[in-house]
Amino acid sequence: MPVPINSDPTASVPVADKPITDERKDSQAVREIRKLVIDICRQNGGGHGGSAIGMAPMAVALWRYIMRHNPSNAEWFDRDRFVLSNGHAAMLQYAMLHVSGYPHMTADELKMYGNAKAVDEATGKWKSTLCHGHPEIEVPGVEVTTGPLGQGIANAVGLAIASKNLAATFNRPDLRVINSHIYCVTGDGCIQEGVANEAMAIAGHLGLDNLTLLYDNNQVTCDGPLNWIVSEDTNSKMRAIGWNVIDVLDGDVSVDNISRALREARAYKGKPSFINIRTTIGYNTSTAGTFKSHHGTYSEEDAANTASPGIAATHTLTEETREYWSNNASKGAALEKSWVNDVKSYSKKYPELSRALELRMAGRYDVKDFLESFEKPDNIQATRQYNGALFNELLSRVPNMVAGGADLWNSNQMGDQSHRIFDRDHADGRVIRYGIREHAMASISNGLAAYSPGCFIPVSATFFMFYLYGAAGVRMGALSNLKVIHIATHDSIGEGQNGPTHQPVELDSLFRAMPNLQYIRPGDSEEVVGAWMAALVAEDRPSMLSLARDPALSLVPNTDRQKVLKGGYVLVENADAQVTLISCGSELQFAVEASKQLNAADIPTRVVSMPCISLFEEQSEEYQDSVLSGTPHVISVEAYIATTWARFCTASVAMDSYGYSGAGRENFDRFGLDTDGIVRKVQAHVRSSVANGLSRHRRWQLLK
Repeated sequence: MPVPINSDPTASVPVADKPITDERKDSQAVREIRKLVIDICRQNGGGHGGSAIGMAPMAVALWRYIMRHNPSNAEWFDRDRFVLSNGHAAMLQYAMLHVSGYPHMTADELKMYGNAKAVDEATGKWKSTLCHGHPEIEVPGVEVTTGPLGQGIANAVGLAIASKNLAATFNRPDLRVINSHIYCVTGDGCIQEGVANEAMAIAGHLGLDNLTLLYDNNQVTCDGPLNWIVSEDTNSKMRAIGWNVIDVLDGDVSVDNISRALREARAYKGKPSFINIRTTIGYNTSTAGTFKSHHGTYSEEDAANTASPGIAATHTLTEETREYWSNNASKGAALEKSWVNDVKSYSKKYPELSRALELRMAGRYDVKDFLESFEKPDNIQATRQYNGALFNELLSRVPNMVAGGADLWNSNQMGDQSHRIFDRDHADGRVIRYGIREHAMASISNGLAAYSPGCFIPVSATFFMFYLYGAAGVRMGALSNLKVIHIATHDSIGEGQNGPTHQPVELDSLFRAMPNLQYIRPGDSEEVVGAWMAALVAEDRPSMLSLARDPALSLVPNTDRQKVLKGGYVLVENADAQVTLISCGSELQFAVEASKQLNAADIPTRVVSMPCISLFEEQSEEYQDSVLSGTPHVISVEAYIATTWARFCTASVAMDSYGYSGAGRENFDRFGLDTDGIVRKVQAHVRSSVANGLSRHRRWQLLK
């Protein structure tokens, strides 16, 4: 009988000769799951069935023998977590939730997969399906939303860091209340992605031995054979970055050998484990082993080859296979009950730790009074500088916060955290050194947030420009309703002499366009406090705090942390105003000073601070009108390409090019975004409007 080959010479866990599973029943269960996948593909003429068919034995090993999970309570806190990084194979996960006893995943739900006509005939309304084209976090039993390849691996690293940190914080030698192991499945595509390589390197460096990555090694991608595009030695690569490597050569048929490998991986200490499982895409179908099996449907003959005797109906299991899965729910309930008893014992022996753990599991913390009373400095500080001071206060007060930076922590001015570093020797640390890996940082942060709502509040930090590298992870966090706070410093042409490569003139447009993301650009220290209030009160969305490198030249009057929660508010009022200037961030100071000069030049002007457009748009129409209405000219002032302002403004003082390698203040002068430049452009615009008639100027214009 073939057995797992442990390729790591340091491994010490023996492999038993006696089977640890029921091979005959396993084989039948695998065959019927493959038939179920084929039925799902055939019901609407397509789907990503090939990988799901090939991975059926590893799915049976995980759900039947290895994972600690409770089908009757998908949210059990100490469950093992499963991540399907190659999320196109989602139907396999749905099939496993169905057969292993998750009550919401019925056969009728499986039949909704790929249904483009999901309309309730009685009501005429669209139905909501649980079986999306890729796994989505809202579905019980799905830990993270996956699909863009490689994201799931990074999410799994975040989940593993979360579990490792909780275990180091709360477990005691005589009572372990945190035992969650993270299992992640990947295909050939995921491990080619940059985000996956970044995340795997981090996991190896940190020694995350509570993480097991199962590699569905079928040697096929969408376009053809893997050897068209890959020639590296994957096992050697994984060993080189700090992983324990195990081979399973008969992954098409042996649940037993996969189960052995998984048990060995769980027992291995000091390194995460990579199980290289040889499989065949579309096993035993007419397209087996070819790219044609990646997506599509299957023939009657393919379905017949996997059908059990006596079963003619689709989406059906034999009674024997149902019996095979029938004790999953009771076994899971017993596991959770045992854990609950351990927690009760823990609460008696370690009452203070127990209360802290209860708060973490509930996702509770309270800094409202602290933020409302926290004093801003009397002197002018750069928003990145003041943000660092406030962040350190919050980190000391909110144990849920876990932060990390992409090798620019000092430039982000986030403070000396040497006493809080998370590493293989200090898993209770709360600051992670991600290295120059912005994409992984954002996606790992999503995994931390997904461990349990509010249990972790991840904070990431780098230059705003480099969130372009992490944008895919930020987007997935917004799509998944995950509470992550991203600190983006050096956010405009004021970044300085690093030049246009580091000056993100267009990047705000990307993040402001992302649904469910709060992009907040505070103009001074008072608004930084408001930005944190908005970020911490938001339970179902990520936030990005966009911060300036340098301090303002003058104090900005009338800023208000509470009003930041409304997104925008009147900063300088003028009952006779002809012009409303809207600004935020480092340009707000120039807009205020420009209003003074415009008022003196008989162009009555008011100023609006709008640090967060998305929050402003959530306010009532009456409130929005009170902030913006009443002047013929509404002009934005910001050192970005002004794509988002046209919805509010008649004109913009903005960038229309990349920046320049000059000192920050010189750049504002160069591009006409300092006080004098704003005054000059607004005066010319108002004169032109008067001379030519206002009506022709109602369309948005870029003022030059």
